[in-house]
This record gives sequence, C-alpha cells and structure tokens, in this order.
Amino acid sequence: MSAGLSERAPDMDQGPPRSGLRANRDFRLLWIGETTNRLGINITAVAMPLLATVTLEASPFSVGLLAAAPWLPWLLIGLPAGAWVDRMRRRPIMQICNLVPLVMLASVPVADWLGFLTMTQLLVVGLINGFAAVFFGISYKVYVPSIVEPGDLPEANAKLQGSESVAQVAGLGGGGLLAQAFGAASGLLVNSATYLVSALCLFGIRSKEPIPEKPNERPALLPDIKEGLRFAFHDPYLRVLTLYGTATNLMLTAEAAVLPIFIVRELGIPEGATGWLLASSSIGGILGATTAKRLIARFGSARGLLVATVASAPFALLIPLAGTDWTLVALVLGSAILSLGVVLANVIQGAFRQRYCPPQLLGRVSASVSFANFGAIPIGSVLGGSLGQVLGLRPALWLLTAGLALTPLLLLIGPMRRRRDLPVAPATP
Repeated sequence: MSAGLSERAPDMDQGPPRSGLRANRDFRLLWIGETTNRLGINITAVAMPLLATVTLEASPFSVGLLAAAPWLPWLLIGLPAGAWVDRMRRRPIMQICNLVPLVMLASVPVADWLGFLTMTQLLVVGLINGFAAVFFGISYKVYVPSIVEPGDLPEANAKLQGSESVAQVAGLGGGGLLAQAFGAASGLLVNSATYLVSALCLFGIRSKEPIPEKPNERPALLPDIKEGLRFAFHDPYLRVLTLYGTATNLMLTAEAAVLPIFIVRELGIPEGATGWLLASSSIGGILGATTAKRLIARFGSARGLLVATVASAPFALLIPLAGTDWTLVALVLGSAILSLGVVLANVIQGAFRQRYCPPQLLGRVSASVSFANFGAIPIGSVLGGSLGQVLGLRPALWLLTAGLALTPLLLLIGPMRRRRDLPVAPATP
C-alpha cells in the first residue's frame, strides 16, 4: 500500500459537541434548494426518454445516447473542473450552474410547441446541462462541509440523500403524469423553474466561504490534478470505494437506459404509470436515508456498508422477471431494495470522504472519484442501449442485473473488510 492508514482511527460518529442541523439556517436553505432542484431533475429523467421514445420514435440506441449525453462531460472536463473548483468560491459557481440549465431546458418545450424539436436538440441540451452539472456537483460536495460542522456530516448527507429519494418518487411519478396529461415537453418546463428556486436559495445563504488560495500561491493546473488523482487512487480505502462506485454506476445506468423502453414497449404500460414504476425504486432510497444512522451505530460504517450492499444487490435479479400480470411486483420490489443499498452506501461514502480528505484537496479528490464514477455513466447508457437493441430488452436486463448483483464483492478487495468503522483521517506516514 502506498498510503497507510491508522487502524485505531476514531469512529466516524465521534466529534465535539455541536448544535446540530436544526439550528443551521444555511443548511436548510441548501437542502430546500437542492431538493426542489432534484424534483425537477427527476421529472426530466422521465420526460426526456418519453419525449424521445413516444414523440420522436427514437430507437433504443438513440435513447441510450440521450441518457449518456448529460454524463459525458465528466469524462471530458471532470478532472480539471476539480482543480478549478479548489481555486474559486463555490457558491457563485453553483449559482451560474443553475442559470444555464434553466435556459436550456426551457428551449425544449418551445421547440416542441413550434414543431421544430429534434433528437439533436435533446442531445445538445443534455450535453450542455451536463457541463453545468459537473461544476455544480463538485462545488456542492466541497461546499457542504463549509456550512456544516464535521460531526454533523453523516446526518447532513443522510438528509440530502433522503430528500433526493423523496424527490425521485415525486419527480418520476409526477413526470409520467405530466407527460400523459400535457405532453413530455411540459415536464422540462417544470424542471427549468426548479433551477430558479435553487439559485434563490443559494442567494439567501449567509455563511462566508473560506477564501481559496491565490493562484500565484498554487502550483500549475496539471500538478494540481495529479495531486488529487494520487490521493484518490493510492489510498486503499478511496481506491476500493471508487472501483465499487464505478462498476455499480456502469451496470446501474445501463439497466436504467433499457428499463423505460422495456416498461413502455414490452409491458405496454402507459406513460403516467411508467413514471410511478420508475419511482418505485425511490421507496427503498427513502428507507435507506432514514436508517443509515442506525445501520452505522449497529454495525459500524465499514461493516454497515458491506452489509447494505451485499444484502441488497442480488434483488436486482427480480427486475427482469416482471410481466404484464402480478409479476410486475417483482420490478417494484427489486428496484426498491436495490435502491435501498445504493442510498445507504452513498450516505456512508459521502460522509467518509468529506471528513477523511484534507480540505484543500477535497475538490480535486471529489473530481477524481466522480471522474471514474460518473464517467462510467455515459458508457453504461450507451452499453445498455446497444445491448437492448442487439439482444432484446429482457435479455439485456438479465445480463445487466446479474452484473449489479456481483458488484458489492469488489468492496472485499481492500482493508475495509477487516474494520468495523472507516477512519476519519489518513494515518501519518
């Protein structure tokens, strides 16, 4: 191992006395803005593929490309974006990254109403919004520790993951109903408005950010990027967690690219019900966010992560069993339990990275991890669309859910299997 870690590091739940998140006005604003924004994003997650599938009659491969477009920028600029974020104030970046998608998403229903909407426009909108999402996503992860005390980070991440799951239920279900009642393009107009709410909430935050180092006090961009990569991929804990997250995202997004087409074309489900079926996975996500703290207290953060992922991932194999009769329950149950494990893992990993990484490196480390994790998403989306077109929708789902069932085994590679809790800081060399 190139970077040793203390085996007797304190537990993640230990820390100085604190006032908690209930009294933290700035966190509440961030939480409200992000939850509202997530509601709109999940409406779009239904509206975009339905717009392509139903209105534009796109092929499975084209729908896969559409799912890949918002994530492709992570492969293109994910690493330098982390170094740039470490050099700048994060809140202004996040505000700009709210305004760009607001305009881009509003252009889609306008084009649809005028009869000029094409797959090319949908792909361009997805790609540009993806660039904004890269900077917002990195800034957001680095910004949370600046308004939340270290001991409150697990609770903050659990609340954010929980509200994200609630927004997923409401957004995916509502997106399907909006598509059925007013057309899929109307959902994008709703999402456009949620970016405005998010920007206004950020504007109301009063906390002063720490001033980043001046450019002339920092090394050049390339050494900055290399430093973040070295820390992320040489560290035995971060390396294994990144490998697991990348493999899971690859399979999960490939499955997600096939699933809406499978529900509409193979099962014959109408657009309104499709949204609610896709939202069923979020029921498990809500449960995962609300039970994360108890899971960590019962098993520890390291063992809790292993228990959550190993116990939930095999339920993905229920999804391809779904049919047009009572077996549709298999899709709901499989999606919900899979989401339960994913959200539990996200809560534990998010708090771990925010406390474990040195503050001056957090943006670059987050970018390095996200480069691998989110960079797998466009590949997975194209893979899913390709497999759906070549093998058929149900066989593709069998192959991809089998891969999902095996991904937690990657967590057994590193030192985590020998610990009860993840460390809170790297050991001194």
